[in-house]
Amino acid sequence: MFLDYEHDEEAAELAHFPPRERDRFMTHWKTRVLGVPENLVQTVTVGGETAGNILAWWDADRRFLGYWFGRRFWGQGIGTRALGLFLELEQTRPLHADPAARNIGSVRVLEKHGFQRTETLDYDGTEHILLTLT
Repeated sequence: MFLDYEHDEEAAELAHFPPRERDRFMTHWKTRVLGVPENLVQTVTVGGETAGNILAWWDADRRFLGYWFGRRFWGQGIGTRALGLFLELEQTRPLHADPAARNIGSVRVLEKHGFQRTETLDYDGTEHILLTLT
């Protein structure tokens, strides 16, 4: 399901994240996501269906948060609710997220939970916003 969600063209464009082919995707999840004990990884379900995932990981000395939801679960408050529950588990502060600036929905979800805009970043010519929860 996560691979399918990553391959949704609209979602990939909003996230400024190019979809990976299946083998690269699976290797990444096995080694860099599930294979790192310090990561916190949660699957989000709605009515028994997989809606998406939320995870936290270390990038050098910074703890980052990321999430991905299937498009049919957007705009229903699912991401907002799931992030609130996740933040009860993930206690590391500061916690950072860096969504593409054009991903207004994602930025709003983070700001609803107290993340503050701290910096503007440029990834390959696309503006991203670094948000930090302290």
